[in-house]
Amino acid sequence: MPAISKKGLDMPQSPIRKLAPYAEKAYAEGKTVYHLNIGQPDIKTPEIALDAVKIHSLDILAYTRSEGSDDYRQKIAGYYKKNDIHVSKDDIIVTTGGSEALLFAFGSIMDIDDEIIIPEPFYANYNGFSTASGVNIVPVISKIEDNFALPAIEEFEKLITPKTKAILICNPGNPTGYLYSKEEIKKLAAIVKKHDLFLIADEVYREFVYDGIEHYSIMQEESIQENAIMIDSVSKRYSMCGARIGCLVSKNKEVIATALKFAQARLSPPTLAQIASEAALNTPQSYFDEVKAEYVSRRNTLIEELEKIEGVKVAKPKGAFYCVAELPVKNADDFAQWLLEHFVVNGETVMVAPAAGFYSTPGVGLNQIRIAYVLNENSLRKAVNILKEALKVYPN
Repeated sequence: MPAISKKGLDMPQSPIRKLAPYAEKAYAEGKTVYHLNIGQPDIKTPEIALDAVKIHSLDILAYTRSEGSDDYRQKIAGYYKKNDIHVSKDDIIVTTGGSEALLFAFGSIMDIDDEIIIPEPFYANYNGFSTASGVNIVPVISKIEDNFALPAIEEFEKLITPKTKAILICNPGNPTGYLYSKEEIKKLAAIVKKHDLFLIADEVYREFVYDGIEHYSIMQEESIQENAIMIDSVSKRYSMCGARIGCLVSKNKEVIATALKFAQARLSPPTLAQIASEAALNTPQSYFDEVKAEYVSRRNTLIEELEKIEGVKVAKPKGAFYCVAELPVKNADDFAQWLLEHFVVNGETVMVAPAAGFYSTPGVGLNQIRIAYVLNENSLRKAVNILKEALKVYPN
């Protein structure tokens, strides 16, 4: 039999999706499953975006430019200007989701066996993108005891080697919900400037910041215009995960020119999804105000309920719509599977994402889970109650 590539064998399973067969079996058995495992918001997509697709007058669904349509990129630049990020359409490449933007960034600035430093826990697919690109992740560990704050700058500097090409952050963070302060961004800017590295920031949750704190983008740091690469997406901002439209943004002309070659190789981003995404840019501020208020309420409910469970430790998120909770179990993977296979409360169970998959350090996060608070408050309360009752009788 022909052999599978080492890269293919090394590709990690998604900790978010690998339990799906057990959830499907639970559904087949008539159980109700509360999905806390995946960041698929239940917030409605803005009608203005859906209507733009419904009423389009295209006769041919043709390719767009490889970097995305001029009109859309111009309007994205306008959106950023409102957020005190000053870029032109020529600094933007539209991608098939933020995932492709990250792959383009990795391919543009790193070679096989180069290193990228990432605070962990981090978005699980960073592991996959690194494996696909032949790049090695060098983790710097943030801790639940510190609410997943940025590790000391010294911790970053002692990890830098001749192979180090970049530092990657997610701000606000998935899976922790941590929001990096302006001071923390400036510290990272100083490091990449000093060591001539790139700073990549995944800022897809920019709109979802709480408690009166403002988001500060790496693109607002003028001292690192040649070092900064921003990753963005419409998926969470407008609850348009299925559109698969993101972008890579940088004022470094060589980065953009190189990423464009990757974009040309895949021809173009989806045409209809660009139409929807362009229309979504006209979404009124009231939409975001309502969504943010809803997520704050959900966050507060979730944290309040989790803190009532004996032995559970939880970090309070400042942004996005995730949190990491530490459970009084040895292995959250086993617990998550057991929930779906063997435990119900009134015919209902819950699906969570084991957090070990959000680390690259072996053996770390084994007793942690990521929770996405993308359900209404009543469902969140029911889901946390199921966790509470399950922990009382879980055999391991």
